[in-house]
Amino acid sequence: MSILVGRDTRLVVQGITGREGEFHTRASIAYGTNVVAGTRPGKGGQMAIDGTVPIFDTVAEAVKQAGANTSVIYIPASGAPDAVLEAVDAGVKTIVCITEGVPALDMISVVEVVRRAEARLIGPNCPGVTSPGRAKVGIIPASIHLPGRVGVVSRSGTLTYEAVQAMTDAGLGQSTCVGIGGDPIIGTTFLDVLRLFRDDPETDAIVLIGEIGGSAEEEAAAFAAEHLKGMPMAAFIAGRTAPPGRRMGHAGAIISGGSGTAAEKIAALEAAGVHVADSPTQLPRLLLEAGYRA
Repeated sequence: MSILVGRDTRLVVQGITGREGEFHTRASIAYGTNVVAGTRPGKGGQMAIDGTVPIFDTVAEAVKQAGANTSVIYIPASGAPDAVLEAVDAGVKTIVCITEGVPALDMISVVEVVRRAEARLIGPNCPGVTSPGRAKVGIIPASIHLPGRVGVVSRSGTLTYEAVQAMTDAGLGQSTCVGIGGDPIIGTTFLDVLRLFRDDPETDAIVLIGEIGGSAEEEAAAFAAEHLKGMPMAAFIAGRTAPPGRRMGHAGAIISGGSGTAAEKIAALEAAGVHVADSPTQLPRLLLEAGYRA
């Protein structure tokens, strides 16, 4: 079993004819993901990816005619919020928005629409989701994965890649890798993914990768202390040397009002019994020290 995506995923790619959309769709198909449709207004009835994927004008048509149940969005920031709303309106329950630069004010109302529809939005500004050996939705490199039983959740794309590669090199496979995105307003939080991992019978350990800014990591620590007792868990927090008031990397990675520092997040996680690494490459060793056995 996996969370969010898997062998039952029927993917529609919003923006399939764009450069990024086409490139990453090819990578998803090569990994074995069931891509059933793409969308591009005005090109309905045509075919993409060397004539293998039908293009529809709307997501609703992709759902009705191709049975799409999951969407990935490769559309510029100006159109990404409407793309999410279109997918929700079409009844898609899992939506992955890769697009970065989406205004936070736009996402506030979009996230509320997603919540009311009981759908799941990953992102925006995220690398996507991979269930190793089953499905890849987004831009996470396929080659770094190894099927296994460690769930990975991260605010950072590139740090996710480094951590996953380190685990794969150590023989610690992954059940699902989720990049939730680094923007201030996102559709799925650490808490949401931790709940899914807790309830997944094929996830036996968790790796969490956080960064400065906000209180998401502290909330995750509180959840772990109460609901993940006995589950081996390791974490890494980026931004230990970041100065207050300066954004580092992601839009949400900023220390303000004396809160959101790496030290505070590390302290909260360690108090919850989570093993915290000094670098992503230490995560496999810390998982083993926490009691995980692959």
